[in-house]
Amino acid sequence: MDISLIPDDPGCYLFLDTAGIIIYIGKAKNLKKRVKSYFGKHSHDAKTTVLVAAINDIDVIVTNTEVEALILENTLIKKHQPRFNIDLKDAKSYAFISISDDEYPSIGIARYRGGKRKGTLYGPFVSAAERDHVLQVIKKTFLLRSCRRMKKRPCLRYHIGRCAAPCQGLITPEEYRIRVRSAEMLLSGKNKELLRDLQNEMEKASAALDYERAMEIRNQIAAITRLTDRQHILRQHNEDEHIINYLVLDGIVYLLLFRVEKGTLSGKEEFVFPETPNFFDEFLVQYYGDTIPPREVIIPHLPLDESMSSYLSYVRGTKVQVTVPKQGEKMHLLRLVTKNIESLLLSKYNRLIELKEALDLPDIPAIIECFDVSHLSGTGMVGSMVRFTGGKPDKRNYRRFALRETTGIDDPAGIAELVRRRYRRLIREEETLPDLIIVDGGTGQLRAAELELEKLEVSIPLISIAKRNEEIYRPGRRLPLPIPRDAPACLLVQEIRDEAHRFAITYQRQTRKKMIHKR
Repeated sequence: MDISLIPDDPGCYLFLDTAGIIIYIGKAKNLKKRVKSYFGKHSHDAKTTVLVAAINDIDVIVTNTEVEALILENTLIKKHQPRFNIDLKDAKSYAFISISDDEYPSIGIARYRGGKRKGTLYGPFVSAAERDHVLQVIKKTFLLRSCRRMKKRPCLRYHIGRCAAPCQGLITPEEYRIRVRSAEMLLSGKNKELLRDLQNEMEKASAALDYERAMEIRNQIAAITRLTDRQHILRQHNEDEHIINYLVLDGIVYLLLFRVEKGTLSGKEEFVFPETPNFFDEFLVQYYGDTIPPREVIIPHLPLDESMSSYLSYVRGTKVQVTVPKQGEKMHLLRLVTKNIESLLLSKYNRLIELKEALDLPDIPAIIECFDVSHLSGTGMVGSMVRFTGGKPDKRNYRRFALRETTGIDDPAGIAELVRRRYRRLIREEETLPDLIIVDGGTGQLRAAELELEKLEVSIPLISIAKRNEEIYRPGRRLPLPIPRDAPACLLVQEIRDEAHRFAITYQRQTRKKMIHKR
């Protein structure tokens, strides 16, 4: 990923190696500044130097707050266990909050189901820090006891205003039970109902001139509101969910899928593809044809096919709920997906606009194909073609070629063969042609590709990029285009060319290994 495309939002960044494996996960208040710091001129310690050398790609997930980023970082590290993150065995993770079933219930932590603490369990909490925060807010707000056995006299917690001291009969069982019920509602996610009940109770206390009680309830409402606003990604559910949203620009669909496991965002998948009349239904059918759907799929609108829910349930083997939220927590998550699309995927769209203007193209190059040839001293010559859709690699449409008609060290002839075979087939099969073709090389490769397109009677914008000075050429021009090598448009062309080069070299090495094994 081009660092200039990374947003300034809070979130998590993921460093990947050449094999696409996550090697480090971090969080940041400002993603762009934090990632940039790894690639600056200042020196790093030995471990960071090795890490930076191993980075091949960068992925990011945008969150609303730094707290959300911290919790997401913890979740992703536990799931992927990157080798450059510390291997911290946190015994407190995934614990429950427990409310006992005594006459005066106590609140505390249970490490696992079936443990020593008897009562109702709430959780599990993926983040130990968030669990401890929730526990402290509840104890402070509702003054519940945390001792395992009732004391004979008030302890220090009573004297500092952190316990109602039921051990001394300073609160009736009925009054204490009301406090416990409020804590249970909060832990069960019934925040709105709890706030409504407390608001009514505060108004009654105020009307009865019991201002001390009204003030106490007001403080409880404030504490619950702060806790509710603190974090939206961490959600106390036992079921998994997928949240899907998309945007369409100039005939290209930018779709993002968030995976939520046990109430916590655990990852995302990006998809960019051309718009078709029924693309959303087609996506759901194809994606869940290879992936077991979770119990709930949250989407921005109902599918056109009314049987989609039944189809997903059939694939899963149990009922799948398809939800189209209009407000509340799930609607917030849909908006968060949209925010990620705007921050990440649409930055690629903006680069396409700049490329269109720099090359003076008639349309935005939504589909770009790039060709490269690779050989070792004139032997084992192979070719590659990569496709970028919406400014993003479309790896399903990558192609490899064993050159059959080209011999010796002749890169222009190799490019000509690739272009001829590729577009002769697309025309024959009536497939979609690209909006821009890029060839790796100078004017010789460019002219060879141009002649093949003329023979096929195909009119597609064509450019080449020469590696020495990253110069971009167009047919009919002797000199390169006046595009600075560090301009966003040129950087995009370089990125696409580098991907084609990587793909060609990988295939060339595989071919040579097979030849060696045959000897």
